[in-house]
Amino acid sequence: MTDVLLHIENLNVSYRGAGHSAHIIDGIDITIGRGQSVGLVGESGSGKSTVAFTLLGLLADNAEISANRAAFDGRETGLTSGETARLRGTDIAMVFQDPMTALNPMFTIGTQLVDIQRRRFPKESRRTLWARAEAVLSDVGLQDAAQRMHRYPHEFSGGMRQRVVIAMALLVEPKLLIADEPTTALDATVEAQVVEMLHRLRQRTVASMLVVSHSMGLIAELCDSVIVMYAGTVVESGKVADVLHHPHHPYTRALLNCEIDPYASFDRRQNLATIPGTVPDPADRPQGCIFAERCPSRHDRCTEKPPRRQAKTGQSLFCWLEAA
Repeated sequence: MTDVLLHIENLNVSYRGAGHSAHIIDGIDITIGRGQSVGLVGESGSGKSTVAFTLLGLLADNAEISANRAAFDGRETGLTSGETARLRGTDIAMVFQDPMTALNPMFTIGTQLVDIQRRRFPKESRRTLWARAEAVLSDVGLQDAAQRMHRYPHEFSGGMRQRVVIAMALLVEPKLLIADEPTTALDATVEAQVVEMLHRLRQRTVASMLVVSHSMGLIAELCDSVIVMYAGTVVESGKVADVLHHPHHPYTRALLNCEIDPYASFDRRQNLATIPGTVPDPADRPQGCIFAERCPSRHDRCTEKPPRRQAKTGQSLFCWLEAA
Protein backbone atom coordinates (compact mmCIF):
# COMPACT_ATOMS: atom_id res chain seq x y z
CA MET A 1 0.00 0.00 0.00
CA THR A 2 2.94 2.32 -0.68
CA ASP A 3 0.78 4.39 -3.05
CA VAL A 4 -1.74 5.08 -0.27
CA LEU A 5 -1.39 8.34 1.65
CA LEU A 6 -4.34 8.04 4.06
CA HIS A 7 -6.17 4.90 5.13
CA ILE A 8 -8.81 4.71 7.87
CA GLU A 9 -10.91 1.64 8.67
CA ASN A 10 -14.18 1.71 10.61
CA LEU A 11 -14.09 5.32 11.80
CA ASN A 12 -16.64 6.11 14.51
CA VAL A 13 -17.29 9.49 16.13
CA SER A 14 -19.73 10.14 18.98
CA TYR A 15 -20.43 13.13 21.22
CA ARG A 16 -21.12 12.68 24.91
CA GLY A 17 -24.08 14.67 26.19
CA ALA A 18 -26.08 14.98 29.39
CA GLY A 19 -27.02 11.36 29.98
CA HIS A 20 -26.80 10.29 26.34
CA SER A 21 -24.41 9.88 23.42
CA ALA A 22 -24.97 11.02 19.82
CA HIS A 23 -23.38 8.78 17.17
CA ILE A 24 -22.25 11.15 14.40
CA ILE A 25 -19.98 8.96 12.23
CA ASP A 26 -20.84 5.27 11.95
CA GLY A 27 -18.09 2.92 10.79
CA ILE A 28 -16.86 4.55 7.59
CA ASP A 29 -13.70 3.68 5.62
CA ILE A 30 -11.58 6.24 3.78
CA THR A 31 -8.61 5.63 1.48
CA ILE A 32 -6.82 8.41 -0.40
CA GLY A 33 -3.94 7.61 -2.73
CA ARG A 34 -0.95 9.83 -3.35
CA GLY A 35 -1.91 12.52 -5.82
CA GLN A 36 -5.55 11.42 -5.73
CA SER A 37 -8.53 13.70 -5.15
CA VAL A 38 -11.44 12.19 -3.22
CA GLY A 39 -14.81 13.86 -2.66
CA LEU A 40 -17.09 13.61 0.37
CA VAL A 41 -20.60 14.53 -0.72
CA GLY A 42 -23.96 14.65 1.03
CA GLU A 43 -26.60 17.04 2.33
CA SER A 44 -26.20 19.09 5.50
CA GLY A 45 -25.95 16.85 8.56
CA SER A 46 -24.35 13.94 6.72
CA GLY A 47 -21.11 14.17 8.72
CA LYS A 48 -18.79 15.38 5.96
CA SER A 49 -17.16 18.20 7.91
CA THR A 50 -16.92 16.03 11.03
CA VAL A 51 -14.73 13.61 9.08
CA ALA A 52 -12.50 16.49 7.95
CA PHE A 53 -12.24 17.95 11.46
CA THR A 54 -11.40 14.48 12.82
CA LEU A 55 -8.38 14.28 10.53
CA LEU A 56 -7.22 17.68 11.80
CA GLY A 57 -7.91 17.06 15.49
CA LEU A 58 -10.42 19.92 15.64
CA LEU A 59 -13.38 18.18 17.28
CA ALA A 60 -14.83 19.32 20.60
CA ASP A 61 -13.51 17.90 23.87
CA ASN A 62 -16.59 15.73 24.36
CA ALA A 63 -15.96 13.82 21.12
CA GLU A 64 -15.19 10.10 21.30
CA ILE A 65 -13.21 8.78 18.33
CA SER A 66 -12.33 5.20 17.42
CA ALA A 67 -11.09 3.30 14.38
CA ASN A 68 -9.85 -0.21 13.69
CA ARG A 69 -6.88 1.27 11.88
CA ALA A 70 -5.56 4.68 10.88
CA ALA A 71 -2.43 5.25 8.82
CA PHE A 72 -0.96 8.35 7.20
CA ASP A 73 2.03 8.41 4.85
CA GLY A 74 2.94 4.82 5.68
CA ARG A 75 2.85 5.29 9.46
CA GLU A 76 0.21 4.05 11.89
CA THR A 77 -1.36 6.93 13.79
CA GLY A 78 -4.06 7.51 16.37
CA LEU A 79 -6.96 9.90 15.90
CA THR A 80 -6.91 11.75 19.21
CA SER A 81 -6.51 15.52 19.05
CA GLY A 82 -2.92 15.26 20.28
CA GLU A 83 -1.92 12.67 17.70
CA THR A 84 -3.52 14.46 14.75
CA ALA A 85 -2.28 17.89 15.88
CA ARG A 86 1.26 17.00 14.80
CA LEU A 87 -0.01 16.58 11.23
CA ARG A 88 -2.06 19.79 11.20
CA GLY A 89 -0.31 22.69 9.53
CA THR A 90 2.50 20.49 8.26
CA ASP A 91 1.39 17.32 6.45
CA ILE A 92 -2.33 18.21 6.37
CA ALA A 93 -3.79 21.65 5.62
CA MET A 94 -7.35 22.83 5.23
CA VAL A 95 -9.24 25.40 3.19
CA PHE A 96 -12.22 26.41 5.34
CA GLN A 97 -15.60 27.22 3.81
CA ASP A 98 -15.89 30.73 5.30
CA PRO A 99 -12.74 32.72 4.48
CA MET A 100 -13.81 35.72 6.57
CA THR A 101 -13.88 33.74 9.81
CA ALA A 102 -10.72 31.83 8.83
CA LEU A 103 -8.72 35.08 8.69
CA ASN A 104 -7.89 37.25 11.70
CA PRO A 105 -9.27 40.78 11.14
CA MET A 106 -6.64 42.28 13.49
CA PHE A 107 -3.60 41.34 11.40
CA THR A 108 -2.48 42.04 7.86
CA ILE A 109 -2.61 39.30 5.26
CA GLY A 110 1.19 39.26 5.12
CA THR A 111 1.56 38.71 8.86
CA GLN A 112 -0.89 35.81 8.77
CA LEU A 113 0.78 34.21 5.76
CA VAL A 114 4.15 34.41 7.49
CA ASP A 115 2.89 33.06 10.82
CA ILE A 116 1.23 30.04 9.22
CA GLN A 117 4.64 28.90 7.95
CA ARG A 118 6.56 29.09 11.23
CA ARG A 119 5.71 25.59 12.42
CA ARG A 120 6.53 24.06 9.04
CA PHE A 121 9.75 26.03 8.52
CA PRO A 122 10.94 27.02 12.03
CA LYS A 123 14.51 27.85 10.95
CA GLU A 124 13.62 30.16 8.07
CA SER A 125 13.97 33.93 8.50
CA ARG A 126 10.97 36.25 8.39
CA ARG A 127 12.28 37.75 5.16
CA THR A 128 12.36 34.31 3.52
CA LEU A 129 8.88 33.43 4.76
CA TRP A 130 7.56 36.80 3.56
CA ALA A 131 9.01 36.27 0.09
CA ARG A 132 7.49 32.77 -0.11
CA ALA A 133 4.10 34.13 0.96
CA GLU A 134 4.21 36.88 -1.63
CA ALA A 135 5.08 34.39 -4.38
CA VAL A 136 2.27 31.99 -3.45
CA LEU A 137 -0.21 34.86 -3.17
CA SER A 138 0.67 35.73 -6.74
CA ASP A 139 0.32 32.05 -7.76
CA VAL A 140 -3.28 31.91 -6.53
CA GLY A 141 -4.19 34.80 -8.80
CA LEU A 142 -4.01 37.93 -6.64
CA GLN A 143 -2.56 40.83 -8.59
CA ASP A 144 -0.18 43.27 -6.91
CA ALA A 145 0.72 40.64 -4.30
CA ALA A 146 3.43 42.82 -2.75
CA GLN A 147 0.90 45.54 -1.93
CA ARG A 148 -1.82 43.06 -0.89
CA MET A 149 0.48 41.64 1.79
CA HIS A 150 0.05 44.88 3.78
CA ARG A 151 -3.76 44.89 3.58
CA TYR A 152 -6.31 43.63 6.12
CA PRO A 153 -8.97 40.96 5.41
CA HIS A 154 -11.84 43.47 5.34
CA GLU A 155 -10.17 45.19 2.37
CA PHE A 156 -10.60 42.05 0.24
CA SER A 157 -13.66 40.71 -1.57
CA GLY A 158 -15.00 37.23 -0.79
CA GLY A 159 -13.22 35.69 -3.76
CA MET A 160 -9.94 37.38 -2.86
CA ARG A 161 -10.20 36.19 0.75
CA GLN A 162 -10.77 32.64 -0.47
CA ARG A 163 -7.61 32.87 -2.56
CA VAL A 164 -5.72 34.02 0.54
CA VAL A 165 -7.03 31.03 2.53
CA ILE A 166 -5.95 28.68 -0.26
CA ALA A 167 -2.52 30.35 -0.27
CA MET A 168 -2.25 29.77 3.50
CA ALA A 169 -2.91 26.06 3.00
CA LEU A 170 -0.41 25.75 0.14
CA LEU A 171 2.36 27.57 2.00
CA VAL A 172 2.90 24.66 4.39
CA GLU A 173 3.40 22.32 1.40
CA PRO A 174 0.95 19.69 2.70
CA LYS A 175 0.74 16.11 1.53
CA LEU A 176 -3.04 16.26 1.97
CA LEU A 177 -5.14 19.35 1.25
CA ILE A 178 -8.67 19.33 2.69
CA ALA A 179 -11.11 21.72 1.02
CA ASP A 180 -14.33 22.16 3.03
CA GLU A 181 -17.01 23.65 0.74
CA PRO A 182 -14.36 25.85 -0.94
CA THR A 183 -16.84 27.72 -3.16
CA THR A 184 -19.88 28.08 -0.87
CA ALA A 185 -19.74 31.85 -0.36
CA LEU A 186 -18.71 32.74 -3.92
CA ASP A 187 -20.70 33.87 -6.94
CA ALA A 188 -20.72 31.70 -10.07
CA THR A 189 -17.93 33.55 -11.89
CA VAL A 190 -15.54 33.54 -8.93
CA GLU A 191 -16.46 29.91 -8.18
CA ALA A 192 -15.35 28.88 -11.67
CA GLN A 193 -12.07 30.77 -11.20
CA VAL A 194 -11.39 29.10 -7.84
CA VAL A 195 -12.15 25.63 -9.25
CA GLU A 196 -9.78 26.24 -12.16
CA MET A 197 -7.12 27.47 -9.75
CA LEU A 198 -7.46 24.36 -7.55
CA HIS A 199 -7.13 22.21 -10.69
CA ARG A 200 -3.94 24.00 -11.69
CA LEU A 201 -2.40 24.01 -8.22
CA ARG A 202 -3.12 20.34 -7.69
CA GLN A 203 -1.33 19.45 -10.92
CA ARG A 204 1.63 21.59 -9.93
CA THR A 205 1.99 20.40 -6.33
CA VAL A 206 0.85 16.76 -6.84
CA ALA A 207 -0.82 16.95 -3.43
CA SER A 208 -3.69 14.66 -2.51
CA MET A 209 -7.05 16.33 -1.89
CA LEU A 210 -10.15 15.63 0.16
CA VAL A 211 -12.98 17.82 -1.12
CA VAL A 212 -16.02 18.23 1.15
CA SER A 213 -19.16 19.45 -0.62
CA HIS A 214 -22.93 19.14 -0.97
CA SER A 215 -22.55 19.66 -4.73
CA MET A 216 -22.00 16.73 -7.08
CA GLY A 217 -21.06 19.25 -9.75
CA LEU A 218 -18.09 20.52 -7.76
CA ILE A 219 -17.03 16.95 -6.92
CA ALA A 220 -17.16 16.08 -10.62
CA GLU A 221 -14.91 19.05 -11.41
CA LEU A 222 -12.25 18.34 -8.79
CA CYS A 223 -12.25 14.66 -7.83
CA ASP A 224 -11.24 11.24 -9.14
CA SER A 225 -13.48 9.27 -6.77
CA VAL A 226 -16.37 10.10 -4.46
CA ILE A 227 -17.80 8.90 -1.16
CA VAL A 228 -21.52 9.59 -0.76
CA MET A 229 -22.45 10.09 2.90
CA TYR A 230 -25.83 10.14 4.61
CA ALA A 231 -26.37 10.64 8.36
CA GLY A 232 -22.81 9.67 9.23
CA THR A 233 -22.65 6.56 7.07
CA VAL A 234 -21.28 5.77 3.61
CA VAL A 235 -24.08 4.70 1.26
CA GLU A 236 -22.13 4.54 -2.02
CA SER A 237 -18.56 5.08 -3.19
CA GLY A 238 -16.55 4.68 -6.36
CA LYS A 239 -15.07 6.54 -9.30
CA VAL A 240 -16.77 9.86 -9.95
CA ALA A 241 -17.85 8.93 -13.48
CA ASP A 242 -19.38 5.64 -12.30
CA VAL A 243 -21.34 7.23 -9.46
CA LEU A 244 -22.52 10.19 -11.55
CA HIS A 245 -23.61 8.23 -14.61
CA HIS A 246 -24.69 4.96 -12.96
CA PRO A 247 -25.89 5.79 -9.42
CA HIS A 248 -27.25 2.74 -7.60
CA HIS A 249 -28.19 3.78 -4.08
CA PRO A 250 -31.59 5.54 -3.84
CA TYR A 251 -30.01 8.37 -1.85
CA THR A 252 -27.35 8.96 -4.50
CA ARG A 253 -30.04 9.08 -7.16
CA ALA A 254 -32.12 11.50 -5.09
CA LEU A 255 -29.11 13.72 -4.45
CA LEU A 256 -28.28 13.87 -8.16
CA ASN A 257 -31.92 14.57 -8.98
CA CYS A 258 -31.75 17.67 -6.77
CA GLU A 259 -28.85 19.12 -8.78
CA ILE A 260 -29.83 21.90 -11.17
CA ASP A 261 -28.42 21.62 -14.68
CA PRO A 262 -27.61 25.21 -15.75
CA TYR A 263 -27.65 24.18 -19.41
CA ALA A 264 -31.01 22.40 -19.38
CA SER A 265 -34.30 24.07 -20.26
CA PHE A 266 -36.46 24.67 -17.19
CA ASP A 267 -40.22 24.86 -16.88
CA ARG A 268 -41.05 27.50 -14.27
CA ARG A 269 -44.26 25.65 -13.47
CA GLN A 270 -42.27 22.58 -12.47
CA ASN A 271 -41.31 22.16 -8.81
CA LEU A 272 -37.67 21.72 -7.91
CA ALA A 273 -36.77 18.18 -6.84
CA THR A 274 -36.37 17.60 -3.10
CA ILE A 275 -35.80 14.66 -0.77
CA PRO A 276 -38.83 14.31 1.55
CA GLY A 277 -38.21 14.15 5.28
CA THR A 278 -35.15 15.05 7.32
CA VAL A 279 -31.86 13.48 8.37
CA PRO A 280 -32.43 11.28 11.47
CA ASP A 281 -31.43 12.48 14.93
CA PRO A 282 -27.90 11.18 15.73
CA ALA A 283 -29.09 10.35 19.26
CA ASP A 284 -31.92 8.19 17.88
CA ARG A 285 -30.58 6.38 14.84
CA PRO A 286 -32.77 3.73 13.16
CA GLN A 287 -31.58 0.12 13.51
CA GLY A 288 -31.81 -0.89 9.85
CA CYS A 289 -31.02 1.09 6.70
CA ILE A 290 -30.33 4.67 7.75
CA PHE A 291 -32.13 6.04 4.67
CA ALA A 292 -35.20 3.78 4.87
CA GLU A 293 -37.62 6.36 6.29
CA ARG A 294 -37.02 8.70 3.32
CA CYS A 295 -36.47 6.07 0.64
CA PRO A 296 -39.13 5.71 -2.11
CA SER A 297 -37.99 2.11 -2.73
CA ARG A 298 -38.01 0.81 0.85
CA HIS A 299 -39.36 -2.65 1.65
CA ASP A 300 -39.61 -4.97 4.66
CA ARG A 301 -35.96 -6.02 4.70
CA CYS A 302 -34.83 -2.40 5.09
CA THR A 303 -35.40 -2.79 8.84
CA GLU A 304 -32.09 -4.71 8.82
CA LYS A 305 -28.70 -3.10 8.28
CA PRO A 306 -27.71 -3.60 4.62
CA PRO A 307 -24.43 -5.31 3.68
CA ARG A 308 -21.78 -3.89 1.35
CA ARG A 309 -22.46 -4.77 -2.27
CA GLN A 310 -20.41 -4.39 -5.42
CA ALA A 311 -22.21 -2.93 -8.43
CA LYS A 312 -21.45 -4.15 -11.94
CA THR A 313 -20.29 -0.65 -12.81
CA GLY A 314 -17.58 -0.81 -10.14
CA GLN A 315 -18.77 1.21 -7.16
CA SER A 316 -19.65 -0.25 -3.76
CA LEU A 317 -22.87 0.53 -1.91
CA PHE A 318 -24.95 -0.43 1.11
CA CYS A 319 -28.47 -1.29 -0.03
CA TRP A 320 -30.91 -4.23 -0.02
CA LEU A 321 -32.37 -3.46 -3.44
CA GLU A 322 -31.91 -6.35 -5.84
CA ALA A 323 -31.40 -3.86 -8.67
CA ALA A 324 -28.41 -2.30 -6.87
